Amino acid sequence: MPEPLILVHGGAGLVPAESRELHAEGCANAAKVGGAVLNSGGSALDAVCAAVESLEDNPIYNSGTGCALTYDGGVSLDSSVMCGKTHRAGGVACLGPFRNPVRIAQCLLEEETILLAGVEAERWAEAKGFERLQEDDLIVPSAAKAWKRVVQEGGACNWAGGTVGAVARDSDGDLAAATSTGGTMGKLPGRVGDSPLIGVGTYADEICAVSATGNGEAFMRAVFAARVADRIRRGEEPSGAIQNVLNRIEREFQGNGGAIVVPKEGDFSAVKNTTTMSYGWWSPEDSGADC
Repeated sequence: MPEPLILVHGGAGLVPAESRELHAEGCANAAKVGGAVLNSGGSALDAVCAAVESLEDNPIYNSGTGCALTYDGGVSLDSSVMCGKTHRAGGVACLGPFRNPVRIAQCLLEEETILLAGVEAERWAEAKGFERLQEDDLIVPSAAKAWKRVVQEGGACNWAGGTVGAVARDSDGDLAAATSTGGTMGKLPGRVGDSPLIGVGTYADEICAVSATGNGEAFMRAVFAARVADRIRRGEEPSGAIQNVLNRIEREFQGNGGAIVVPKEGDFSAVKNTTTMSYGWWSPEDSGADC
């Protein structure tokens, strides 16, 4: 039987040295949350959603509580989930203030529709019992300070908190992936990044599960996650597949970032071409984190 395994990330970018231990710790905790689901016989799908929910609730990351803000200071959340066993997927984009958008994306797996956006996504979520919050419920002081520096003072958008994601393999060998983000600090209202797009920020099939983080526009142009999965399907090692697609993104689209992969068999891969990418992992024999 395959060994259960979960890997999470807290975003590629430039986390200040003094914050890296905290970022790694948050990833380690999220991996343990997902690991508890796997350890109890739960599915890879339930594990990645539980892990991402933990990261969304942690204000040091850019998803859910602590998310980056739009140019006008609002909340606009993106998330997606994919089940490798069934190939069903769900995503939400330009979602207003809901605490855990990954759970709304997961709920969409029950529908034929894959992606909902904006006001209609919010209405659908509320109809399914999800509570819409006030924007201030998700805005934390560090995000407000970063918004002021970027939008009002014209500073560089090197937001330290990152997109979050998880990939997992359960004891049946089934795979799943989930990704969630508040997007780029100071983004145009209505902007959609790579995270809610299946085959770009998130992908899972019977071969591998992928969650990406980085420059969304570059990742969209490269159709990132699907390219990585195709390379792995053709026999490339996961780490090499990620690196090769990152090289193309940097060369052709002037973007950077990273990704995590869990394959059907073997160990996980976490690869970046940025200074940092926090990540954590759990298996029955081992767990840990890095940034």
